[in-house]
Amino acid sequence: MATSTLRRFAELAVTPLVPDDYLDLFSPLRRGAALRGRVVQVIPETRDAATLVIRPGADWAGHVPGQYVRVGIDVDGVRQWRAYSLTHGPRPDGYISITVKAVPDGVVSHHLVHDTERGTLVHLEQATGDFVLPADAHKLLFVTAGSGVTPVIGMLRNLFPVTDEGVLGFDTLNHRATRDLDIVVVHVAPSEPDSIFLSDLKALDAAGAINLVARYDDQHGLLDVADLSTLVPDIADRITYACGPGGLLDALETHHAAAGLPLYTEQFRATVVVAGEGGTVTFGRSGAVVEADGSTPILEAGEGAGVLMRSGCRMGVCFSCVSPLLNGAVRDLRSGDITTAVAGETDPGGVLVQTCINAAAGPCTFDL
Repeated sequence: MATSTLRRFAELAVTPLVPDDYLDLFSPLRRGAALRGRVVQVIPETRDAATLVIRPGADWAGHVPGQYVRVGIDVDGVRQWRAYSLTHGPRPDGYISITVKAVPDGVVSHHLVHDTERGTLVHLEQATGDFVLPADAHKLLFVTAGSGVTPVIGMLRNLFPVTDEGVLGFDTLNHRATRDLDIVVVHVAPSEPDSIFLSDLKALDAAGAINLVARYDDQHGLLDVADLSTLVPDIADRITYACGPGGLLDALETHHAAAGLPLYTEQFRATVVVAGEGGTVTFGRSGAVVEADGSTPILEAGEGAGVLMRSGCRMGVCFSCVSPLLNGAVRDLRSGDITTAVAGETDPGGVLVQTCINAAAGPCTFDL
């Protein structure tokens, strides 16, 4: 980490600076900075999954178990954003954790699982999502598949803390709402060794906190949702929460709708932005659309189309031209770095970029 810090300092020495540049170098997690986090631990879970424990910046607002966080990571000079469920409730140490499964051809997931080291800085957005338990929850069914177990384990760990010694304090729980919970977890995985958090689920089952129904494709075949009424005979009395691949969720939605059963689902669909040279720039509020080459700053492209653009020094120093990129990719004309925004994945307010020193790197949309 010291080497990367020295390299960053050297880069700053030959680049126009503002005070925040220095502060970001020495105190990136300070209050008032762009929200980031530092990886403090990488824990292998299976051969292709790992948990990243992250110390969030001072402005982290906290989360409710079941919610997710959008994480930004620079891979080969391109900042990519992905959404990951938080796999703990609020922790006494203030840290947060995400668990990532490396998927085939998954640039970001493979990087996070196999290449991320302790000390790595990642970009964060505040936690969000409605996949959370109601205050009056009683009889619940969780259906999870693969990494879809991640938001559910966050809920369960919050209800019943699990340690290496077992389920903490379950025998002496006095909180009535917790003691009255009746939870069944139908967990699907390709095989038992590929089952993320299986030890936690087994510990919760052994302690009587949940009733675990484990289904492994190599032993039981693919789950047929029509079999749920056999696996969970009182399914009609339960509220179902499900997270997993789209095919499973689609089947569950059809099944539950036909039976008139309540169902809440969570699914992340990653959208990849491929950077190129130049592209169509859309200025949302103005309605202007312009074709720009890869060497024309967004500021100049907008002004040429008659869009009222904020500007100042026009050399990347004063930050007066910062505007929100809602979707697409732009390239920093000084460094070549790519900044991306994905509608529905990155912050709804957009990713702030300096229009005077960034050019289109493919189709992009600005809130202007």
